[in-house]
Amino acid sequence: MECIDEVIKFIKKLFDSDEILALHQPVFMGNEKRYLNECIDTTFVSSVGKFVDRFENMIKVYTGAKYAIASVNGTAGLHVALKLVGVQRGTEVITQPLTFVATCNAIRYCDANPIFVDVDIDTMGLSPNSLQKFIDEYTEQRNGYCFNKKTGNKISAVLPMHTFGRPCRIKEIADICKEFNLALVEDAAESLGSYYQEQHTGTFGEFGVFSFNGNKVITSGGGGIIVTNDPTLAKKAKHITTTAKLAHPYEFIHDDEAFNYRLPNINAALGCAQMESLDIILDNKRLLAEEYNAFFEEKSIVFAKALNETKQNHWLNAILLENKSIRDDFLNQTNDAGVMTRPIWRLMNKLKMFNKYHTDDLENALWLEERVVNIPSGARF
Repeated sequence: MECIDEVIKFIKKLFDSDEILALHQPVFMGNEKRYLNECIDTTFVSSVGKFVDRFENMIKVYTGAKYAIASVNGTAGLHVALKLVGVQRGTEVITQPLTFVATCNAIRYCDANPIFVDVDIDTMGLSPNSLQKFIDEYTEQRNGYCFNKKTGNKISAVLPMHTFGRPCRIKEIADICKEFNLALVEDAAESLGSYYQEQHTGTFGEFGVFSFNGNKVITSGGGGIIVTNDPTLAKKAKHITTTAKLAHPYEFIHDDEAFNYRLPNINAALGCAQMESLDIILDNKRLLAEEYNAFFEEKSIVFAKALNETKQNHWLNAILLENKSIRDDFLNQTNDAGVMTRPIWRLMNKLKMFNKYHTDDLENALWLEERVVNIPSGARF
């Protein structure tokens, strides 16, 4: 690919750096040190403290969700969300093969099995057409619930993921879930600041889950938040993420098998400071994406864009190359030059722990797997 050197020079110029360029890095530009010092000074560094409540409220207000429950990371949030919508041993969850491994790990934490259904090329997320086709071909209704005719198992939920912060066709997926009585949990880990038809991702189903890992748009170091509009589910989520401990001045009384998944106050403090800068960070990343788009149009390289009816956070920018050979050459040359790039994830159904589960033909996912490359996407300040 003759223009790789030009791509490398352009990216280094964009970031005004001859140093090694990371794929994405956190930006600390506000009250981070002040809030962290306050945690230390007050000694409230663990799972109790005002910053946890404040962080939850900030996410609730920003996304438009009615309730938000902080968790120690996004994977833990997905685990709890799936458990509370009825995912359990012997049931199945329809998801996409093109995702980060945490999506499938959370399903297996519930002793349930994933079903892998194809994605759309343009969103890289779960395809509502493929979902509908799978349901029509492989499922049947029994007593108002959806069952897999091939395995005989109940399908308890659908778990789409908004890839790189690019919203999938989540409204269409939500409509299918309602029709077939399937719970909808959104893996919104990468999509804080992304909207589908002016509604924030994570708010279309029973639950949505965000991640605040160090490589996300904003970070709390580690951490996640579960959002929901259902007061009963919210109460249960809060209860079982805090060891199901009943309120009492001094007794330790627990009324359920539960998890120690509560986000520490010191992480929430970092998250609060980051939320104060979120809009500035998103604007900065949008400008970066626009510059990438203009450059790659001249090079006849496809720069991945979101659907017109969506607004994306531009967490990770991506390009699509002609084939796997060109992709591999691009990855080798850019990384050798100190510009970090990476391929999209290996399909989940190709990993040894997930390769025995039911799939459809996955035509689009296989095509994307060989062509998608992420390029440096951090905010520039």
